[in-house]
Amino acid sequence: MNENDPGYTILKNKRDVTRFQILVDIAAHQPAIRQQEIAAGLGVTPQAISDYVRELTEEGLLKAPGRGRYEVTREGVEWILHNAEVLESFAKHVRNDIIKQVSVWTAIAAEDLKKGDPVGVYMKNGLLYASKQPQSANGTVVSDTPKGEDAGVAALEGIITHRESTVLVCKVPRVERGGSRKVRLDALKEVISRVTVVACVGLEAWVSLKKIDRVPDLYFGSREGSVEAALHGIPCAIVIVDEFFTDFLKQLEQADLSYEIHDLVSS
Repeated sequence: MNENDPGYTILKNKRDVTRFQILVDIAAHQPAIRQQEIAAGLGVTPQAISDYVRELTEEGLLKAPGRGRYEVTREGVEWILHNAEVLESFAKHVRNDIIKQVSVWTAIAAEDLKKGDPVGVYMKNGLLYASKQPQSANGTVVSDTPKGEDAGVAALEGIITHRESTVLVCKVPRVERGGSRKVRLDALKEVISRVTVVACVGLEAWVSLKKIDRVPDLYFGSREGSVEAALHGIPCAIVIVDEFFTDFLKQLEQADLSYEIHDLVSS
């Protein structure tokens, strides 16, 4: 880091960083905050905090209206804001000028690519591809890559567009409530004919799928797998025993995924 780098002023030594942290901590909890609390939060000794507080008070960045009471002055607030802007500028510099240059994305080469080729990156069937056709996200190939192999793409800019899929949730009963013998197999067959990936939770669900000659694509880790598939836009269904049904719906809602409920229990 040199003096021309954004962030140099505040990041050039630990002392400035500590002063900034102390002022921010006091501003967040003023006026009632003890030096021991600040010390514990920053991982330094109370004596060190005492020295910093005295220094900041002498500089007019802090005031102490009473014992154990500290307030950030107007000058202190301005100092915090100035350095926060410097840090924000430095973070932007890191994101835009540094990380973007060294970050390499992996995509499947949709055609033979040469080092330095400009490429568009897009998602198809849940996988990233790179081709010479411009897309909503574009970058540069880092090395010669034959079609079908993994290509490195640097300096990627834009947004990779894709549409999340709706999860078809098929509820089946526990064995004591009839299990696979109480499942409407015709309805199950119709639902899974609409998707690419089929997951199942519980042996009752697995046997139900076996009865219609469908081996599930996901069994172990099927809940997480179906969420990942849907997030990547792959049409999927999950056949799930009723006792796990409600918790899985919460999992889908936490992932902000849409779903359709299909109750396959026969009357």
